[in-house]
Amino acid sequence: MKKAILIAMLIGFSFGAVAQQQQGFVSPDGQGYQQGGFKGPTPGLTTVAQAKTLRDDAWVVLEGNIIRQVGHELYEFRDNSGMVYVDIDDKRWLGQSATPTNKVRIEGEVDKDWNSVEIDVKVLHVLK
Repeated sequence: MKKAILIAMLIGFSFGAVAQQQQGFVSPDGQGYQQGGFKGPTPGLTTVAQAKTLRDDAWVVLEGNIIRQVGHELYEFRDNSGMVYVDIDDKRWLGQSATPTNKVRIEGEVDKDWNSVEIDVKVLHVLK
């Protein structure tokens, strides 16, 4: 009976450690760390004109300028090929600020409706 309890406790501790590692709290050597991510080449840039021809939900990376706000979380975005509206949730700004003169990189999904195209922004970087 004592062996069964001891084995159950060891299994429980092992699963707890694995769960903490998977959640980004403990490294294999027992040290804490923050969640990281891939550092390398990103998907190629797309122009506004190209984005407008892509299928719904296609992933795009655009660089250009946010010209003006046209609604709550809706902005006019321009690059050298044209203009598209971009939907940027407040949480995507992450404390960054941009003016019409700042170049920005946005990553997101094409959102096509019957007669309009918008970009649903998932990542926003204000470039220096």
